[in-house]
Amino acid sequence: MKVRYDKEADAAFIRFSSKHPAGGVEIKEGVILHVTDKDKIVALEILDASQRIPVRNLFKLEVSKPVD
Repeated sequence: MKVRYDKEADAAFIRFSSKHPAGGVEIKEGVILHVTDKDKIVALEILDASQRIPVRNLFKLEVSKPVD
């Protein structure tokens, strides 16, 4: 997973896969889900990110044990 934040654009981009997205679906105004042509989720883009999420938390790593 890769996380980027563009302070000037106030946009967060969280990439879950190295696959290339075929397009994006705006699931809520300013929240875009990038998917492959087979509807596999590749990335999540959040516009006006600082108003929606605590941006500083984007770069904190927290790992939990998988649930069986």
